[in-house]
Amino acid sequence: MPGTVLLLAASPVGKGRLVDAASVLPVLAAVPPAVLAGTDTANVVELADPLEPQAVLTRLRAAAAAPGPLTVYVTGQLQLDRRQRLPHLALARTTPSTARYTAFPWHWFREELRLRPAGATTLLLDLHADAETWELLRSTPLDSGRGNAVHGRIAPPPSRRTVAAPAYMKAVATILRSGVRPPAEQLHQQALSRIAPESAGTDLVLSTPGPSAGDPHAAITAAVQAGRHSDADALAARYEQAAVAAHGPASEEALHWAEVRADLAMFAGDAARSCHTWLTIATARLNAGQAPDAPAVEAAVDRAHHQWGQVRDTTRARELGAALAELRGRVPGRREGALDHVQRQLRQLQTQP
Repeated sequence: MPGTVLLLAASPVGKGRLVDAASVLPVLAAVPPAVLAGTDTANVVELADPLEPQAVLTRLRAAAAAPGPLTVYVTGQLQLDRRQRLPHLALARTTPSTARYTAFPWHWFREELRLRPAGATTLLLDLHADAETWELLRSTPLDSGRGNAVHGRIAPPPSRRTVAAPAYMKAVATILRSGVRPPAEQLHQQALSRIAPESAGTDLVLSTPGPSAGDPHAAITAAVQAGRHSDADALAARYEQAAVAAHGPASEEALHWAEVRADLAMFAGDAARSCHTWLTIATARLNAGQAPDAPAVEAAVDRAHHQWGQVRDTTRARELGAALAELRGRVPGRREGALDHVQRQLRQLQTQP
């Protein structure tokens, strides 16, 4: 089965730049796609200094939906948004004051990759952090998703008026240019050994092997890929019921399986059920006291909004749209004009039979 590779290099333009992220892309691009992926054949998507977080999200979402192994190479710098103090990957237009709207939220990696089969996703990361983010990450690990193998390093901010080089990722690329990709953990160790003198004692080293064959998500994903959507949902429903019984309906465990079922409805082409489920999840999180701008709340409303746009039954679209408009009033999200979009679409639906 062919693999998929996403090459993402991003850093701000101007004086906020900590690392020359895009300088690694020519070196990585010289590596044959199959070697980048560790498969016989591979598709490669390259994003060099992207401008918009939504553009990155679109490419990541497409890569996550592809069957077969996925390898994501990310080079860039991390900044906190000042509102929630959550790590974001800075993009070309990002400044410290605009990170919430112009940078790519790191938790979107976790959200988009969470339904992939166990052991099918590898992230190789070469990241530099600004001073605020560096202090946070020394006590709070960067969460890239529990189902993924993650290797790399996070470097502290370079000296003032210095732009760092992505030394770790260049070492990875140089090793791969030999034409052979060793196992990810071995590749990681080889790259670290090449940059050891410059990073010893300072970098945060990331090395998390992927999960083992017993992950229920793998069985669910296999059922989806085989077209057995009802079997996939039934399996997820059993896990959801067990989580509700063990931890309660508003627990993270139960809500996780509800989110899985919302995604399964999307994969099955049932946009109305997916939208309704996401609306229910968002409401449950808000009722449990989560903030309207909490990442999980925003993600649920954004996904409900997206699925609502796919609902073709006019009556059902009106019903769901009214509930979505109410939620959008409380959870505006990161995209300007989201509530206006819902209200405008609802007015059009009122004129249809």
